[in-house]
Amino acid sequence: MDEVFSFGLYAFTGFLAMINPMGVTPVFLTLTADLTQKQKQKTAITAVFTAFVVLTIFAFGGQLLFKFFGISVDSFRVAGGIIFFIMGFDMLNAKVSRLKYKSKDIDEQMNDVAVTPLGIPMIAGPGSITNAIVLMNDAHSTGQKIVLPIAIILVLTFTLISMIAGTKIMKFLGKTGNRVMLKLMGLIMMVIAVEFFFAGLKPILRNILLK
Repeated sequence: MDEVFSFGLYAFTGFLAMINPMGVTPVFLTLTADLTQKQKQKTAITAVFTAFVVLTIFAFGGQLLFKFFGISVDSFRVAGGIIFFIMGFDMLNAKVSRLKYKSKDIDEQMNDVAVTPLGIPMIAGPGSITNAIVLMNDAHSTGQKIVLPIAIILVLTFTLISMIAGTKIMKFLGKTGNRVMLKLMGLIMMVIAVEFFFAGLKPILRNILLK
């Protein structure tokens, strides 16, 4: 039971840092600036649902992709660690990419923005997808396999709330508060990146030395 709880907590904090709800919010507000509150809510729900489907598919089907392309989990850990570190470093330096999308058709704009770039790759990006695949590989018990999608749902719920209540949250935290949150998430991501990198590097080096 303790192992399941620890795994779930690790998965939750990992996805929280990768997805970074507070980092997604300003991008969401920029992309949906011309939409009404109701349209913003619909866009946020579609984006989060899209991200959940993508992360779930990769979590449970990632191993098949490994076998098809001949990729080892350890190599993916190393690559994921590098990706996480770069993302965390950018966040630590408070660099947020503000994406813009223009369209004459509001309904089309809502659907397009919700799926991409919000759902993919803003929420379900390379970092969170890699995290889903690697963590599912590390889930050795049924309890751990069950708690992983629960962790994803919890983080995506926070993301949805953050986007819907984005205007109030951004005003409450202010510029300084948002920068502090971004830097904190970046630091957590960099720590996870180091863990991922060396967890993948050790088996690779061991295999090389034993040959």
